[in-house]
Amino acid sequence: MADITLYDLPGCPFCAMVRTKLDELDLDYDTIEVPRAHSKRTKVEQVSGQTGVPVITDEATGVDGMPESSDIIEYLEETYGDDTA
Repeated sequence: MADITLYDLPGCPFCAMVRTKLDELDLDYDTIEVPRAHSKRTKVEQVSGQTGVPVITDEATGVDGMPESSDIIEYLEETYGDDTA
């Protein structure tokens, strides 16, 4: 089981951007596919307090329920990118 978990919806362009960044950084991650209906997205709501995706958790750094693709991508670059020192 990977430290990073992505709450994902197939066909979501924002989720695709996060998956692309995870793959570019060669990071292992698990994916939890959320239902299309927001009312049925109980798992992601428990983690993040909202039903939108993408959302990630990262057990290695204590990130628990980070939403917003741009914030996630920035976090991944700062935490796991080549420029980390």
